[in-house]
Amino acid sequence: MRLADALNRAVRRLPAWPVYAGSAAYAGWMFWRGVAGGLGANPVEALEHAYGEAALYLLIAGLAVTPLRRIAGVNLIRLRRAIGLACFFFVVVHLLTWAVLDIQSISRVWADIVKRPYITVGMAGFLMLLPLALTSNDWSVRRLGPAWRRLHRLVYPAAILGGVHYLLLVKGWQMKPMVMLALIAGLLALRLLFVRTPRRPILRGAAVPAESQR
Repeated sequence: MRLADALNRAVRRLPAWPVYAGSAAYAGWMFWRGVAGGLGANPVEALEHAYGEAALYLLIAGLAVTPLRRIAGVNLIRLRRAIGLACFFFVVVHLLTWAVLDIQSISRVWADIVKRPYITVGMAGFLMLLPLALTSNDWSVRRLGPAWRRLHRLVYPAAILGGVHYLLLVKGWQMKPMVMLALIAGLLALRLLFVRTPRRPILRGAAVPAESQR
């Protein structure tokens, strides 16, 4: 546990703003690459995929926080809100890139949502994440009380929908989307296991905010 304790001490000193700054910097850098011709023959599609994959990576990272704490004793709880909001940021820019730069028509956007299953699934996941992003603040935690935790369980079906959206999006059976969906399913399975397992204190003297224990 010495390595875990050292990591936890380092994380307690780490502010959340690098998560936001790094996400914004990556999004801007990828957009600049698209403008400068660095994303190949179809830069808009490449940009859509880059933003969508970044959202899924962060979604998986957020789901991994509790298993890391319960299994390895590594406590990243204080960064989970930043990870979740950064994930939602990439979902939004992924959606805007598709709607504004790719489709470029409100009527076509609606038609694609209705007719294309992978877009229907992705939009459903976005709508589930929207209230979570809007309530990811201390005021909402105090105002909603226990309902806040129940509301934020929407991240679980949203994660599945995000993985399915990626799997349906790609052509053929590609390894990356299958691995990402398997990771999401595995992390959610661990959550079910933890629900049935009594919670054990892992870190000496480390208090976990009640609103983060979900």
